[in-house]
Amino acid sequence: MMTTIFVYEHASALGASRLHKFRLAPSILREGRAMLAAVSEDLRAIPGVRVRGLLAPCESAFRKLTARADWSLIIAPESDGILEQRCRWVVESGGRLLGPTPDAIHLTADKLALARHFREKHVPTPRTWALGSEPEHLRPVVWKPCDGAGSQATFLINSRTDRVNAEIELLKESSEALMLAQEFTVGRPVSVAFLLGSRERVALRASSQIISRDGRFRYLGGITPLPPLLEQRAITLARMAIDSVSGLRGYVGVDLVLGLHAGEDRVIEINPRLTTSYLGLRRKAKVNLADIYLRMMYGYPVAAILWNDEIITFGVADA
Repeated sequence: MMTTIFVYEHASALGASRLHKFRLAPSILREGRAMLAAVSEDLRAIPGVRVRGLLAPCESAFRKLTARADWSLIIAPESDGILEQRCRWVVESGGRLLGPTPDAIHLTADKLALARHFREKHVPTPRTWALGSEPEHLRPVVWKPCDGAGSQATFLINSRTDRVNAEIELLKESSEALMLAQEFTVGRPVSVAFLLGSRERVALRASSQIISRDGRFRYLGGITPLPPLLEQRAITLARMAIDSVSGLRGYVGVDLVLGLHAGEDRVIEINPRLTTSYLGLRRKAKVNLADIYLRMMYGYPVAAILWNDEIITFGVADA
């Protein structure tokens, strides 16, 4: 029996000419295309699976395809509620999401609400305020959109000059975005991805993140795996974050910073969707991660994932 999976990647459907209208960084298109190609290839390699796509942002066609599919995998930025809206279209059309529920996306896409949620659930996270509510002389601090993706409109503020420059850039990049201020956390930026099924929750290998040094936090790629002790710290903390949010399913990424000591580790955010780390993890795995992903969503038991011994470097240049 054939299983049909509808795979939608929003930036590819929009095309380069419309990214600016939706406050999306150009890098999102490169990463989106790379993720779409990779996961589609892996899904097609599964016996009995047929992949369908949509290369235009057409709501009626989207709804028809997701209604006819057995599963829908939605890859989209959280900005302006895009990811949540598309996932709600799937549910409203009678489809099944190969990913988190819209309510889980609603919480995790709002970085200010998520930071407050983490505090309530005792998940270590940096202090975070709506922009303008932070302590007046707090330095350094990070400014970023509450619902941003792709590090757009993100700034490290160390001085009054940084603040003025950031305000000027915001007028160009994202004047209507709701912004937050977050205490800057010193340490190693890392990510941990999970496959979350109906019965099992599997942590994949942790990755170091390669971030630009210009104070804009642009994501340049990653290296996997981390040294064993650091990886265990990262997975333990990331699992706390995942366990605190109900409705997370499928492939979910967690960004965090590892400090000098475990007590200084902090969760930054949850990405309720496929992330660029998939490009490296699929090369690191000895098995088809998409096959494991699908089996877990059906509730089938899966064997432990085997990994090769390579150190894998990946990034937006792979797109």
